Amino acid sequence: MDDSQILEALSRHFGHASFRRPQGDVVKSILSGRDTLAIMPTGGGKSLCYQLPAMLLDGITIVVSPLIALMKDQVDALCAKGIDAAMLNSSQSWAEQSEVLARLSRGGLKLAYVAPERFRAQSFTRALRGAKISLFAVDEAHCISQWGHDFRPDYMRLGEALESLGRPTCAAFTATATPDVREDILRQLCMREPSVFVSGFARKNLSFNVREVSGKAEKFARVCAIADKYKTGIVYCATRKSAEELSKKLWGEGVRHIVYHGAMTPAERDAAQEAFMGGCEQIAVATNAFGMGIDRPDIRFVCHYELTGSVEALYQEAGRAGRDGAESYCEMLLMYADKRVQEFFIEGANPSADFIEAVYRAVRDNCDNANECAMPIDALAEETADIMRFGGGRRRARGGKFARLSGANAMAVSSALGILRRLGYVERFDIPSRRARGTRLLDPDLPPSRLDLPESLLAEKRRRDEAKLRDVLRYAYSKQCRQKWILEYFGEDCPEPCGKCDVCMLSSAPAERQPPLSPDEILEVRKALSGVARMSHRAGARQWLPRFGRDKIVKCLAGSRDAKITSSGLDSLSTYGILKGHGAKFCSELFSSLVDFGLVSITDGEYPLAAITDFGVSVMLGEVSELRIAYPREISKLKKVPALQAKKSAKKSPREKPETDVPDFAAPLYAELSALRSQIAAKAHIPVYRVFTNAVLRGLAVRRPADAESAMEISGIGKINSKKYLNRFLDLVRNFTIRNETEGKI
Repeated sequence: MDDSQILEALSRHFGHASFRRPQGDVVKSILSGRDTLAIMPTGGGKSLCYQLPAMLLDGITIVVSPLIALMKDQVDALCAKGIDAAMLNSSQSWAEQSEVLARLSRGGLKLAYVAPERFRAQSFTRALRGAKISLFAVDEAHCISQWGHDFRPDYMRLGEALESLGRPTCAAFTATATPDVREDILRQLCMREPSVFVSGFARKNLSFNVREVSGKAEKFARVCAIADKYKTGIVYCATRKSAEELSKKLWGEGVRHIVYHGAMTPAERDAAQEAFMGGCEQIAVATNAFGMGIDRPDIRFVCHYELTGSVEALYQEAGRAGRDGAESYCEMLLMYADKRVQEFFIEGANPSADFIEAVYRAVRDNCDNANECAMPIDALAEETADIMRFGGGRRRARGGKFARLSGANAMAVSSALGILRRLGYVERFDIPSRRARGTRLLDPDLPPSRLDLPESLLAEKRRRDEAKLRDVLRYAYSKQCRQKWILEYFGEDCPEPCGKCDVCMLSSAPAERQPPLSPDEILEVRKALSGVARMSHRAGARQWLPRFGRDKIVKCLAGSRDAKITSSGLDSLSTYGILKGHGAKFCSELFSSLVDFGLVSITDGEYPLAAITDFGVSVMLGEVSELRIAYPREISKLKKVPALQAKKSAKKSPREKPETDVPDFAAPLYAELSALRSQIAAKAHIPVYRVFTNAVLRGLAVRRPADAESAMEISGIGKINSKKYLNRFLDLVRNFTIRNETEGKI
């Protein structure tokens, strides 16, 4: 198949005149029958790389996708284009699933989206054998690798499923994969002489930033400031509790948003996602459950409320901003104490061999005559805690602390059951009439002491997860361009700094450009430096060795009564509360400036410590008469944050200039086109961008095409949506033009 045929199909089915790099090469590789692995950034157009070949190949394309919401979104979009697509997942009734399988068998589908857990049953794989499968596409392929940041055990069956289906061409796609994860994907899927495409990870329209904060109040104020400035975005929280607490505060201040996390019912999650994706709500507060398939193009910011567990997760979630190519802002709020949350997750995801054996014993002790245990996870966690506490296992329990840490962690029990299932010792099953799962022993006579557990692999997995968290801290404290750091992490060269992250912006505004500090301001800086020195170990003349991290030093400067300060006696230091009159936010910002301008340095390692530098010593001792650093001149109070005002009822006038890159002369028409799009989308119960994207409306407003032929030159208008909607938009353009010519405005 030549290039002209491929481009014609691209235009006919998807309304695009050309490919983005490297979409064209990926599509050609798949069409040639080669197994293909494509690493492409979020928003890089991965789905098109298997959807277009599906239209050009004779048989059916199976797409393995991890989330039901993601499947539904893509299937709805394909069906809207007139493409035969359907999905198979646990949310459907047996009758619905049977209908899809029947369509598969008789060749009535071009794409079938399948959840990975469907391959648990060999009967499902057998049912697929009657279909002519030409392509097996694995979306979010990093989930197959236990070295990846989002490992999902059900993905590990896909290699076996491929063999049972006769080894059709396999294509795997992901946005974030280090070299180790790439190799693991190729191995797990047994790819044969694959083509591997690693697209540029650089997202030139994104500004990556890290902001150190001293506490929850400063965090909240920062979220409000970002939301007020950038309007549309996602705030990611590490836990459900954190998301709910932040949501409550935002509603208390009148900031509209949706909240989304895994503990919500499916109906609640669907409603929240639809409100955000459809443009009814502009801000989402969510855990990482709000992730795959979130492809709203006009997200202007992503804020991480806490540390992420890996650089991969940070980059993938931040990459949901700016998918339309417009400038967007990404910021992670850094509070070192948040590291404990991720350490808890690591503990839960990496149970020890002792703990796995204790879970197996708890299941075995509570099986019925059919060798099935129906105990819920929380009850198994308590049972396991007792076993760990009072003995039993290949080595005796390590004591109460270990039992409390792991036994009460239901996440660790789930992880242990997953490992036992993958090793063939148990299987999980759905309990009829209950929204719960049970555990069945596959060899009831096997005692816990005879489990063959891969202790070295378990230890290696834990080591890698801990290393990923340390990498996040290295990224956070690095003074290298953020984008350059990320690209090098993923194994890609980056010769030039981005010029827009917080590090680059600071380096572009050196000390020489700062106004000199007044004598009073220099005195406050010296006080802060003396606080750093007083909390260090004096090793000699003009030499202090670091003992504490940023968080404790800032709290001491501000006179915090935090238990960690008072219980360790730090409130008795002579410099305790030395800057209390300025407030915690001032102390936090001043400390950041001391680091940025070289008066204080942060050590590397698992526990970054703050050390006063030689230059800092000179300033502290009064040997420097002129000092130029960024000084916190105005400390905004929470009540002054504009985001907290006028959010409850403010709505834009349809004549107001839209928040897009639209020339002034085109803004009024763009606003009317946007209003028409919203009406159509609301009536059809679809997100607005399913009608036309912002880029299409921008093209219509600027070019003002007179007919459909001229309009089809605008990228993003395909034959399907042009037939459905284009005439109404062209009528509006014509009427607008006539109306404004009559009024003398054009």
